[in-house]
Amino acid sequence: MMNEKPFNLNHHIIGLLRDEPFFAALSRRINKMASTAIPTAGVRVNPETSQFEMLYNPEFFAKLTHVERLDVLKHEFYHLIFEHVTTRKPEKVGPRIWNFAADLAINSHLENLPEGCLMPGVGFFADFPPGLSAEQYLSLLLKKQKEQEEDKGKGEGQDDEGCETGPDGLPTEGQFDSHEEWTEGTGSGNSVEDGQAADIASERIKDFIKKSAEEALTQGSKGWGSVPANVRRDIMARLETKVDWKKVLRYFIKTSRRSNRSSTVKRVNKRYRYIHPGKKVNRTANIAISIDQSGSVDDAMLAAFFGELNKLASLATFTVVPFDTRVDESLVYEWKKGQKMNTERVMCGGTCFDAPTKYVNKKGFDGHIVLTDMAAPKPIASKCQRMWMTTKECLRYQYFQTNERILAIDT
Repeated sequence: MMNEKPFNLNHHIIGLLRDEPFFAALSRRINKMASTAIPTAGVRVNPETSQFEMLYNPEFFAKLTHVERLDVLKHEFYHLIFEHVTTRKPEKVGPRIWNFAADLAINSHLENLPEGCLMPGVGFFADFPPGLSAEQYLSLLLKKQKEQEEDKGKGEGQDDEGCETGPDGLPTEGQFDSHEEWTEGTGSGNSVEDGQAADIASERIKDFIKKSAEEALTQGSKGWGSVPANVRRDIMARLETKVDWKKVLRYFIKTSRRSNRSSTVKRVNKRYRYIHPGKKVNRTANIAISIDQSGSVDDAMLAAFFGELNKLASLATFTVVPFDTRVDESLVYEWKKGQKMNTERVMCGGTCFDAPTKYVNKKGFDGHIVLTDMAAPKPIASKCQRMWMTTKECLRYQYFQTNERILAIDT
């Protein structure tokens, strides 16, 4: 008898998410990989790629029913939607109790999880109401943890509901998915690199959720599937949060930078140790920021743009390209890291996005950010990654539609 092939989640995704357009759209943007290193499933930030990944144990998934697999998938996606993996964890709180709070908040919305999962109103959590946020459950857990310590002191024991508890006063069982790589909110570690990877991944997931929500909205009420109304409101509110330019810039630079490889005897060659020299990788980003100085961009908007650029200049050096219907190369300049600039208007014609795009394409930049009121026809294609920055008011009346990222600021 031939051995059965291992369970491949990717072969079942379409069937699992057939009636869940929002989750289906989000699923397409998340890497899913089989792994026996974890007993069940889990999500994490990959520090090398700054991408979110879902790991799953094929043997665990093979034993689940159809509805259980669907709820396990949604459970992992909810962790990403609610930012449990990265930025939301409160300071000075142990990872285990935060993991419990995050799971309780999610499981309130799921009815078909595998038996024994953490659930408000059941067992140890009998007095916990359903439908609260992770922060609210954390408060209840801290209160109960304190009561447990007062009643029994530290050490393993059994609570009133007959549930085995650990030294921290929390149940020893019930958390089915892996949260091992949620380290201090950085996703995979405490180093600066890991923190930056999580920041970049956080910006990416916001973009993924926004696009998934937009797809869901095109299908009316059915587009959201089983997502409760209060969760939909929470998702849409998160998409409207004020832009954190540090995170956006890290994300944009990381995804725009190119790698220059050179040989060096100081680095060991991984394939031919001590026979051939190793490789040194130098990653740099050459970013252009085009500023629309046409007559339709008023002085208040221009001042707001320069205000944001002063924030960006604390993090990186970039090239400023003023434009209206043309680019005058004599007006292009480098804005060095740490430098402060005053608002400056050097042009005042019409608007043509082709002009700065052609200039950036010709000069071979790695990334292009356009600050504008969006009041001109759609430009030619960009050879590098391009992003748009405008005001919330101008975004309502943009002249063209684009799949490229658009950031709106307050003036």
